This record gives sequence, structure tokens and C-alpha cells, in this order.
Amino acid sequence: MAEFVIANMAPLMFGALVLFLLFGYPVAFALAANGIVFGLIGIELGLLTPALFQALPERIFGIMANDTLLAIPFFTFMGLILERSGMAEDLLDTIGQLFGPMRGGLAYAVIFVGALLAATTGVVAASVISMGLISLPIMLRYGYDKRLASGVIAASGTLAQIIPPSLVLIIMADQLGKSVGDMYEGAMVPGLVLTALYVGYVAILSIIKPNTCPALPPEARSLRGFKLMLRVLTTLVPPLVLIFLVLGTIFLGIATPTEGGAMGAAGAMILALARKRITMKLLRQAMETTGKLSSFVVFILVGSTVFGLVFRGVNGDLWVEHLLLGLPGGQVGFLIVVNLLVFVLAFFLDFFELSFIIVPLLAPVADKLGIDLVWFGVLLAVNMQTSFMHPPFGFALFYLRSVAPSSVKTTDIYWGAIPFVCIQIIMVALIIIFPNIVSYGDDAQKEMQRLEKEGKGPAAVDLDSLMKQSEEEPDANKDDDKSAADLLKNLQSDGK
Repeated sequence: MAEFVIANMAPLMFGALVLFLLFGYPVAFALAANGIVFGLIGIELGLLTPALFQALPERIFGIMANDTLLAIPFFTFMGLILERSGMAEDLLDTIGQLFGPMRGGLAYAVIFVGALLAATTGVVAASVISMGLISLPIMLRYGYDKRLASGVIAASGTLAQIIPPSLVLIIMADQLGKSVGDMYEGAMVPGLVLTALYVGYVAILSIIKPNTCPALPPEARSLRGFKLMLRVLTTLVPPLVLIFLVLGTIFLGIATPTEGGAMGAAGAMILALARKRITMKLLRQAMETTGKLSSFVVFILVGSTVFGLVFRGVNGDLWVEHLLLGLPGGQVGFLIVVNLLVFVLAFFLDFFELSFIIVPLLAPVADKLGIDLVWFGVLLAVNMQTSFMHPPFGFALFYLRSVAPSSVKTTDIYWGAIPFVCIQIIMVALIIIFPNIVSYGDDAQKEMQRLEKEGKGPAAVDLDSLMKQSEEEPDANKDDDKSAADLLKNLQSDGK
């Protein structure tokens, strides 16, 4: 029995974690408990040494000292302030008036506002709840199909997953050991393409089934001409300036993501003050929610660190690597299996849990197969969007259900989400087929990556061997110095 446990410690440990999660235990505590229990079993069986656990305090302190994670509370606070200061309401009302005369105009407005909120808040719950409260009753009042209306709102809210400043991209960058700025830059085009696919779906539906998304009647369009254009400018310019303040400074290299998040939080406060919509109650609620979410992330990260330390101690990383490298089809086979795995796990786990549990196991294998980790992170982030939209467990569907009127059935929300889940899967396929959709870095970086992929990159320099070589050959260095001095003397004498 002991021999069997020693030989299969890694699969047993992973299976036990899955069992804990299926029983509904909190993820952070399931991860930490699993790591500690199997660590103690490993020590008892002689597979591990007690010194392994001595590395834990240093690992946990490393989490607390990680500057990258500071961006999470900043962006969360920014999103909550903007959402509760009424920016979403103003945007939806203005863009709804702009697109009102078109069939599907309100749906287009929801999608565009979802993209703008994603680029300013990065919080899915805030986007879905705001648009569900404001847009859903209006869409139903003017004859929109219940399934289309609920699907558009839920899908547009989940754009906050992929359009920077997304929280999942910060965590993904941390887990993959890559720059948050590169991850943001790489995700920008896929996020915009996904938004365009949503718009395309509504456009096709407005032609095939015009009754599902009628235009606003003339009496509902209260703004026209110059008044409408002035309203569009005054409503759109502040969030666009904020987007540039946050993302523009990060992309231009002026600010780090953490500094960009701090500027965004300050900018959101200034916007709320300018609109005279900030109160002590709003501030307190935003700070409490930010504190809870940040603590949630750190606790999961501590739990995953304990689990990861013991899992690597029992060679779990080698077990996963052996499983995945043995797949037929090389890179393509690996990507297909991984995306199917993430898609299925997204039925039960949210993006935080997937990022902390699955990504650290997959990243080393992807790196060995020569897959660019920023590209891989963006691909997984698009796939993880489906975790918010999966019937029956998608969180975006639960958020929408909590604010939807009683006339909208839960089955309407589920059926409305399915076409958009299919569009998200199409986006995953597009990224695999056209990898250049994910583009980041300057021209020099891109050329270096291309050469490295083709095996033509510069040879790695071993600094240790160079140091040893210089220590072993002091006489040669002295001779070089002497010959250089002699040469200088000769030149001076020739000059005289």
C-alpha cells in the first residue's frame, strides 16, 4: 500500500483536490489543507523532508511583497466608484439615443457600453448588474426578445474579462511570470474582435428576425441633432480620457500597471466628484468590496502556493508534463486538449480558481513546446470568459438573474447565453488559427521572438562560466594588459 501511495502521490493529490472542490469547500482552504495533509503523508513515507515546509514563510512573504498584485485593489476600486457614480446609466442612455433609430440599436448600445465599462472597470459583476438594472427593462418595454436581451447583457458584461484592465490578466501575468503590460497589449485586439463578433451576431439577427430587436419608436428618442451630439461628447469624453490615463500610460511605458491602476482610481474619484455623485456611504461600500475581493485573491494565492510547493515536491509537475507532452499532434494537440479541459472545468470553477490551480501546471509544458506564454495567457483568458456564461453555473447569469424582472425566466437567460458562448469558442479558434491576433511589444521584441521560434536567436550567454574563465586565466589578462601598455608606449615614441 505504501509503495502504491509513493508511486502515485501526484495523481492522488490532484484527485483529492478535485474531490474537495466538488464537495463545495472554499477553494483557498481546500488547496492549503490538501497541500499540508499530503506534505505530512509524504514526510511520514520518507518521500519528502520536513525542510520543505520551511520554504513556506518565504513564499508567503513573497506574495505579500509582490507589487504586481497591488493593481487588483486599484482597478477594483476604480470600477466600483465608476459603477456606483452612475457612469453606466449615462452611457447607456446616451448611446441608446444615438443608435435608437436602427434595428438592434439598444443591443448595439449595450455591447459598446459593455466594452467601455470593461476598459474602465475590469469588473464583470459591476458591468452585468449595472446594465441589467438599466437596460433590460427598457429593452423589454420596446419589444426586444427576452433571450436576446439577457444574452447581450450577460455577454457584454463578460468583456471585462478580456479587455484591459482585466483582473484575470493581472493574475495570469503573475502566474506565467510575464509583464502585465505585455498581457494587456496582447489582449486588446482579441477583446475588440470579440466585441465586433457580438455586434455582427446582433446585425445578422436584426436582418433574419427583425421582430427580436426593433428600432426605438420616434417618441422614445428625446434627443436629436446638436443636443444629441453635445450629450455624446460630454458623456463619452470623460471615460475615454480615463481609459487613456490608465491604458495609454501603460502601453507607452510611462507607468507600470500598478501606477496605472492608482491613476485610474484617482481619476474615477475625480469624475465622481465632478458629477457630485460621491458620498461617504458610496466610498465605504467601494472600499469594503475592494478589501473583500483583494483578501479573496490573496487567500487563494496563499493556498495555491502551499499546494504547489508540495505538488512539485512529489514531482507532480513532471507527472503533468509527461501526460501533456505525450499527446499526439504536438502544439496543436496540446492546445486543443488544454482548451477543452479549461472549457469543462469552467462549468465548476471561476477564473480565479482556474488561474491559480490549472495555469501553473500548464505553463511549463507550454513553454517546453515553444508556445509564447503571453499568447497562451490571452488564449486561456478568452476561454475562461465562458466560465461566466456557462449554463447553469455561469456567474454572469446569476448576476443578471438577481436584477432581472420576474417576467424573464431563468431558462430565457440560459438560452440567451448559448449563442454568445459559441461566439467565445469561435474567438478561441480564431486565436489558434491566426496567432498574430495577439500582438505585443515593439518591433525589436517581435523580431527577437520570431528568431527564437525559428531557432536563429542569439546564443545564451553563461555568465557563471565567463566569471570562472576570467578567474582561471589571470595571467592571460595580465599579458593582455602588458601588451596594451607596450603598444601605447610605442605609439607615443613614434609620435615623438
